[in-house]
Amino acid sequence: MAPWPQNKKFGASITFDFDAEEVWIGENPANAYRPGVLSQGAYGPRVGVPLILDLLARHELQATFFICGKDALRHPESVRSILAAGHEVAHHGHSHTNPTMLHPAAERAELYDGLAVLRALGAEVVGYRSPSWEFTDQTLDLLEEAGFAYSSNLLNDIRPYRHATHDLVEVPVSWILDDAPHFWFANDTWEKTIRSTREVLEVWQPEIDGIAALGGHVMLTFHPMISGRPSRLAMLESIIVGLKNAGAWIGTVRQTAKLVDGKSPTGALSAPEAPTSLPAHLVSAVVGDARLDIAEGDISGRNYRA
Repeated sequence: MAPWPQNKKFGASITFDFDAEEVWIGENPANAYRPGVLSQGAYGPRVGVPLILDLLARHELQATFFICGKDALRHPESVRSILAAGHEVAHHGHSHTNPTMLHPAAERAELYDGLAVLRALGAEVVGYRSPSWEFTDQTLDLLEEAGFAYSSNLLNDIRPYRHATHDLVEVPVSWILDDAPHFWFANDTWEKTIRSTREVLEVWQPEIDGIAALGGHVMLTFHPMISGRPSRLAMLESIIVGLKNAGAWIGTVRQTAKLVDGKSPTGALSAPEAPTSLPAHLVSAVVGDARLDIAEGDISGRNYRA
């Protein structure tokens, strides 16, 4: 791909999976009759989104919001406020249903129904992030057919790339830099713990530093119902300030995808062409005083002391 704009060292995108009530219903239809459960999702458009929009405005940043069609129907004014603030709105399914759980006709209907709702609210939709970040063997075909420019679903790189078989750009994601694995709590199981922002930053910062050192793209994924809480908004702001200070170019996912040109690599990269090493100071920062046995280029953690 072309160098990062403004001669910046690396790229970054701040994204939000809107996921209001629909994330709870799509995963378990019985939740439609559980107001307490649904109220967790309702916090996002009710409180989280306005606070997030204010934060982004203060830092003069544009973000990408991936929105389910049914959530947009529930909260049209929230979607309009996102668009009015100049942010990108992209597709996140119609219901929040994993595409692999749908038969082909239902997956097609989900894509086109969600697209119709978002367009009716004034969004120019060119990007797709599926519920649960999953594909079927027809997903890319459907995206190409519907005229999408990019997908943001796969976890196989730290750089945007062109799909080898479809006229689509992939802007990869990662579970490490998603707030849900770290913060998600649901009272249906009580098996998910609530982490402190300090713990999550200790996971995120070395990953951000490593991607930056390799000149890659930092894809941050937040959920308004999760990271729209006051303490986590403070964490988000600290990350934004850190990205700016580190020399990041920060753009929407759409803007990032447009940087991928005909000379950019495709998704058919062989292993030797991928980044192979991190600067020594970053490795030291991650392992601390750990002892590493290095033999023939392999790093072994046998003597690691936590």
